[in-house]
Amino acid sequence: MHENPYRTKVMTMITVENLTKKYGSHTAVSNVSFTCTPGTITGFLGPNGAGKSTTLRMIAGLTPPTSGSSQIDASPYQQLPNPGRTVGLMLDAAAQHPGRTGRETLYLTASLLDIDRRVADEMLVRVGLEGAEKRRVKQYSLGMRQRLGIANALIGDPQILILDEPANGLDPIGIRWMRELLRDFANRGGTVLLSSHLLREVQATVDHLVMIGDGRIVANGLLDDLLGNAGTYVRAADNEAFGAALSAAGLTVRRNDGGFTVDAEAERVGRVAADAGAVLTELRPVGEDGLEALFFKLTDSDAPSADHELVGAAS
Repeated sequence: MHENPYRTKVMTMITVENLTKKYGSHTAVSNVSFTCTPGTITGFLGPNGAGKSTTLRMIAGLTPPTSGSSQIDASPYQQLPNPGRTVGLMLDAAAQHPGRTGRETLYLTASLLDIDRRVADEMLVRVGLEGAEKRRVKQYSLGMRQRLGIANALIGDPQILILDEPANGLDPIGIRWMRELLRDFANRGGTVLLSSHLLREVQATVDHLVMIGDGRIVANGLLDDLLGNAGTYVRAADNEAFGAALSAAGLTVRRNDGGFTVDAEAERVGRVAADAGAVLTELRPVGEDGLEALFFKLTDSDAPSADHELVGAAS
């Protein structure tokens, strides 16, 4: 009898220790370390070129690291006896043979993983591709290819999912479906690691956040804790004078949407304003702006923007 795809997962974690990847003189990933624990969804974020995909490929054994290691529990991915039964991967939804049908694609995966073909048919229904299983992949929309890629990752009933941009191409209904699917997977003890550029969706989905910038980890922790420590947004009647006062007080300040993001609690920012005699028109925790504000704050040097200009200390 084939496996129940909704069974409780075996507790399996991902451990990444000092992963480094160099291409000649260029360091794409530098000493990256983090863990992903059972029952949680970890978001892996960063600007384009920050090293996200390279890191995921090293975890999956597709790119050899220059130094460091990654393990699925106590074993490298390459040493797992049947990797697809432990780790479900989707690193590129477009990397599917365009001439095969959706059903043929999953039948092939089922054969490689030594599982019953009936699981493939059930998976097509589970990801919403029933009725399209006989169409060739080249006729699929991007969203349909994403669903097929997720089916490929899930078909082996893994304990871990590693997904690169899984929501790319999905419509709002599809994004909600994926969010519920991943939450159910984690609630049954599964471990999820995903990268995405859809920051609002990440904020609504993940428990834990790892952020990378210029190949290095710039944030690592529970999402709620990181958002709670994201700083303070402030706007003053005379922004230029108040920005100079904040910098003179030794605070790190960034221009942001007509005001400033300050690496300090609201009380300290308010005291600087009182000492400077500044009239404030807005003062609130950055966490209320959510993950987007935190992302720009921590990756400013990697993706500079006129709306997020670093304010230097006053001379």
